[in-house]
Amino acid sequence: MSREILYVDAVEKGFDRVKAVDGLTFGVRAGEIFALLGPNGAGKSTTVRMLTGIIRPDRGTIRYTLTGERAAAPAPSQLGYLPEERGLYKDQPIISTLTYFGVQRGMNRPNAARAAEQWLERLELRDRAQDKLDALSKGNQQKVQFIASILHRPSFAVLDEPFSGLDPVNQDTFLDLIRELRADGMTVLLSAHQMQLVERIADRILLIDRGREVLKGSLQEIRQQTRAGNKITLKVAGEPRISMLAGHSAVESARLTAADEITMLVRDGESLSELLVLAGEHLEITGIHSEQTSLHDIYVHAVGRKEVSDARVGEIAEMEVSR
Repeated sequence: MSREILYVDAVEKGFDRVKAVDGLTFGVRAGEIFALLGPNGAGKSTTVRMLTGIIRPDRGTIRYTLTGERAAAPAPSQLGYLPEERGLYKDQPIISTLTYFGVQRGMNRPNAARAAEQWLERLELRDRAQDKLDALSKGNQQKVQFIASILHRPSFAVLDEPFSGLDPVNQDTFLDLIRELRADGMTVLLSAHQMQLVERIADRILLIDRGREVLKGSLQEIRQQTRAGNKITLKVAGEPRISMLAGHSAVESARLTAADEITMLVRDGESLSELLVLAGEHLEITGIHSEQTSLHDIYVHAVGRKEVSDARVGEIAEMEVSR
């Protein structure tokens, strides 16, 4: 097992009336892709800002050991950070901005400029090097933001919503790039809402809600923790009654996913014969589909679809900005 290069122990952060992070403990291992997930207002952004040193925890410990020595925060040359919000200069040529950020993170200017050109070439932006950021599409702006975060080849990169604004082709490109960075020895912590992408790339996952841990581990471990088996979808004619299915011992949860569709998460190892007989007795089934429970399904079930209120989300955001 790889050593932990980041350890977070019982960290708390509050903003007046709101406890944004409440006793969070986890570790990130060298050379892994670690995904931090949670609904809006769960405390992800607050956690990321504490990890990058933008704000300090009220209680608890954040400890890095990137070089073998313990530190509360990594040196700028060791840390890459892609913020959810755009953080680049809009009125400067892209190549100048990228070179500047490379120098700020310990590169000499010729090497920073050369690396920026190489990355722009790779992400098909070489002919836009002298353009200003505002001249680019949202997806291309995200590419530039990504380059700025990893240009200096940091030991540890924090990528907050790295797939934002990208079309499916460029999402796949980013998946390949992040895997390549991991293969080269970079440790990556990412926070994202695209569950199908996280499922394809993350070595381990931490799901939080209301500032607390809900689930943690590899996808396989999380499936074992939640006893997640298959997802069964029934197409029905007539009224899609689900009460008798939801109460069955084999069913973890059941919900309407369309006017004529019932989706059930079935516990791992349970026999389906009795369940399907029961469904056939009470429903007119016109179609049935079964597949392995996805990370998205586990996520929705684990947080109970209890998204925090817009008031709480806004309150946390406003208080963070005011700090």
